[in-house]
Amino acid sequence: MNRALNVVVVGNGMVGARLYEETLRRDPTSRRVRMTVLGAEPVGGYNRVLLPGLLSGSLTEADLTPEPPGEGSPATGTTVTGIDRDARTVSTADGRQLPYDRLVLATGASTVIPPLPGLREDTDEGSGVLARGVTALRTLADARRLRRLADRARAVGARIAVLGGGVLGLEAARALVARGVAVTVVHPAPHVMDRQLDAPAGRVLGRALRRTGIEQRLGVMAVRWEPARGLHLDDGSVLPAAGLLLCTGARPETGLAQGCGLETGPAGIAVDDTLTTSDPDIHALGDCADAEPGLVQPGWEQAAVLADRLTGEDPYARYLGSPRVTRLKAAGIELACLGDPFVADDGFAGHAPAGGGPGGQGPAAGDFPDDGGPEVLRLEDPTRERYAKLVLHGDRVTGAILLGVPDAAAGLVQLYDKGAPAPSDRLALMLGRALPPETAGETGESLPDHAMVCRCNSVTKGALRSAWYDGARSARELADATRATTGCGGCRGAVEKIAAWLAETDPLSSRDTPATTAPR
Repeated sequence: MNRALNVVVVGNGMVGARLYEETLRRDPTSRRVRMTVLGAEPVGGYNRVLLPGLLSGSLTEADLTPEPPGEGSPATGTTVTGIDRDARTVSTADGRQLPYDRLVLATGASTVIPPLPGLREDTDEGSGVLARGVTALRTLADARRLRRLADRARAVGARIAVLGGGVLGLEAARALVARGVAVTVVHPAPHVMDRQLDAPAGRVLGRALRRTGIEQRLGVMAVRWEPARGLHLDDGSVLPAAGLLLCTGARPETGLAQGCGLETGPAGIAVDDTLTTSDPDIHALGDCADAEPGLVQPGWEQAAVLADRLTGEDPYARYLGSPRVTRLKAAGIELACLGDPFVADDGFAGHAPAGGGPGGQGPAAGDFPDDGGPEVLRLEDPTRERYAKLVLHGDRVTGAILLGVPDAAAGLVQLYDKGAPAPSDRLALMLGRALPPETAGETGESLPDHAMVCRCNSVTKGALRSAWYDGARSARELADATRATTGCGGCRGAVEKIAAWLAETDPLSSRDTPATTAPR
């Protein structure tokens, strides 16, 4: 009988823990793969993407942490210090040498700490830790520290400064406001989320953020943090603040890979479509391996591919990339960005509102080239905090910015995922009124079973329906059965609506079925 493959996973974050889970689903008795997962944090496998929910109080730590696994569970509090590729062993901080047949690096990413005076406290070693009043938001410990900072600031009527107006910075800022704290986001670009949004969309989003209580200082650079005073800016002003949250980007953790001579680059550890590094016995996945930091779906899809290969379930499995969809999870704001919404000729006249109605409502002048180039359309309605931009190549959606138009967003995500041709009535499409039944954004009868509801976990409406008839009779039970809502949480409302629809249409359902209690 063949010996089980001895696999060591370095990293017990969302992706490392998911690989362990996916492997057990394919090999529940560990007959083919014996997996050891090592994680430096005392708590492993929790959902980092939902950390802002701890600040607002909409989630508890129990909502983020997984159920305790069974025998052979991942090891927490174990730091790996080195890799010996010749001996095929990993060294741990407690002096152990663990052998492997295959090694998987799921070391994630770390917060980029800008070289600003005052951010670190000096130590004898000269490296320093974050100064008093300064924190990142990458770990559970960071979230606990930020809660303490926020509560102290609220008690004295002080402000928290958020350095960085990307997705994480805005989600954290919105959560802090919900906690009752005054917040100002400081961002060097002229508008927030400049990596995902064009300037008109950034202006509309900025207006919506101000409505929710988030102040913004845009186009300025931070130059120094002064505890007990605030954040010094390059225009000579000082932003009074009792605390500073760093949302300044993430850097792939490649130290172990570089230390043992693996090929790395600016985007992380170099891997091919089998998730294999320059050493055929070492794999890498997640944020450390050229996956866009902060997105759940790519890492979890990579985990499924690698589990297929390691267990032999599908030895030819390949990871060919994930459709890029970014959602801003901030209460009171509906924003989705698909693919690449930027085009080379973004300076054409279609940027200006058409003025088709109050507040500039109406489509902007589209670009309908005859040379096969991109077709770009816009709708701007800043008064109502709505903005839609659609980029198509050959009738296929290749990019979109959808702010305040949830009906259009629901259907366009389906079109984008499937690569299906867009309807010819572009204006109705941008308003969510021209989507064919197979891509409609409804969550009831008109939504087909193959439509994706939970992108992070690849859960379709058909999977939810099947789980319902297998006995999962509430949104919470559907989530337990399918993992829907357990990634970024953006599909929670859709799952609740589907549960309510199933409760209404299933003749065996009780009217008292708690159909709208998805995990919070």
